[in-house]
Formats: sequence, C-alpha cells, structure tokens
Amino acid sequence: MKVLRETIKPDVDSSFKILLTPKLNELFYWHFHPEYEIVYVEAENGIRHIGDHISKYEGSDLALIGPNIPHLNFDYGVKTIVETVVVQMKEHFLGQHFFALPEIAAINNLFEKAKSGLAFYGDTKMKAGEKLKQLTSLSHFEQLMTLLQVFQLLAESNEVTPLKTRPIANASVLKEQERMHKIYHYIENHYQQKIDVNKVAKLTNLTTAAFCRYFKKSTHLTFTDFLNQYRINQAKKFLLQDKTVTEVCYDTGFENLSHFNKTFKKFSSENPTAFKKRQKVN
Repeated sequence: MKVLRETIKPDVDSSFKILLTPKLNELFYWHFHPEYEIVYVEAENGIRHIGDHISKYEGSDLALIGPNIPHLNFDYGVKTIVETVVVQMKEHFLGQHFFALPEIAAINNLFEKAKSGLAFYGDTKMKAGEKLKQLTSLSHFEQLMTLLQVFQLLAESNEVTPLKTRPIANASVLKEQERMHKIYHYIENHYQQKIDVNKVAKLTNLTTAAFCRYFKKSTHLTFTDFLNQYRINQAKKFLLQDKTVTEVCYDTGFENLSHFNKTFKKFSSENPTAFKKRQKVN
C-alpha cells in the first residue's frame, strides 16, 4: 500500500486551507499529512477508509481526522454527483495561547480525541455539514468564526463514533519512509498473488531475519499479519462493492475460503458474510 505524504499550505490570508469538491473519485489517493482535517461529503454512497477503519456511508459523511493518520479520499469510486468540503489546519493553528483559553477547553479536548479519528452522525452531521458548505461564500473572518462554531458543535455532541485509528508517522516509519514505500508498493501490486517474504526482504537489502525484525519494529506487526490485514482491508472494499464472498476470497490472494474466513474474523471480529450484511443494514 503506497501512502503519500501530502504537503499542505494555508489559503492566502488564512490560517487554514479549504478544498471544495476536489473531484478525486477516479484517483486512489491514500495519503497522510501533519495537519488536522475535517471532511464533509454528500454522495449517494461511498467508502470511509481512515487508518485501519473501513465502513460504508450513505447520503453523507462527516469525519475529523488527526495528524498523520493515513486516509483515502472520501469520493473514491463514487459514480454519482459528489459534494465535498475539506478543511485542513495545523495543530494549534491559531496559536498555543489561544487553545489554552478556558473558553476553548471543549475544542481542545475534541482535537485530542481526533488524534485517533472521529466520525459524526445524526443532527450533528447535518448541522455541521450545512455550516461547512457555506464557508467559501464567507469572508476570512466569518470563515474562522463559522469553523470555530462547527468545532464547538462537534465538541458538545454525543453523536460521535471514535474510529480508534493510529498515526503512521512515528519516528521509525518516517526515517525509513523510502524503504517502507518499496514494501507497501510491492504489496499493493502483488497482494492477489502468493508473496514470498524472502523476496520482499531482498527489496530492502536485508536478510530475511533482519527484515522481519525491522518490519515488526516499524509497524508493530509481523509481515504476515500486515499482509493479511492489507488483504482484509481490500476484501472489505470489494464486499462493499457487492462482490460475493467467494469472489473476494480469491481476488485478495487467499487460497481457500476457510483460511479467508478465519483471517477475516481475526482482524474484524466477524466473518465476511456478517460484515457484508451489517453494512447493508447500516
């Protein structure tokens, strides 16, 4: 899985950046950046893929993503009309002293929780979405005030789902980013086939034993678990596209249904059939 580090610059005369319907639905843009990001999207349906969290949304979605959490563009694969508002801002984008004010305590707490990803639903999603859609028609001052109103609304809401994801940008991953990209890129292109760990180790100019130690230190997963987790993430996306369980099993590199079902349950706490039924209900 090739993950790109995105470089973000605030808009002119602003402390944050606003993107309106970037039209990336044909692009698989798996990326991360050190900025916080709030995303509101309106579409018939789509896939929310943030870190190792994957689910399906219908009608609209609202998420607040913390720094360096890898995520997929919310309009990826959507074939119908999509409206998206994305706002990206640095941590303490208005200054640490501002965020230390007692009036901002709830927002500060919201940002702390967002470091592992948050999704919102119900009236909160609807009200925040309407405010976010107005941003581009406002002056810079009004944009800031509206954005703070949105954050306060989210901070006070109980209509929230913690996504429990984690940043990719720990020191060891960033230091060895080029090496890890080679590994991710190889997995991305070969996950449907049988992958030999010895061959992957050669790509990094390490012995197999040294590679396994290095990979576990960098990702906190064995190479086998990482590969299987990647395959299961791909399987979830295929299941959301209405492929059968059998088709998905072989399309993601598993050699038999028994192993696929066992691995899927290990990483998802449910079998693929139950996952597919639950997503249809949701």
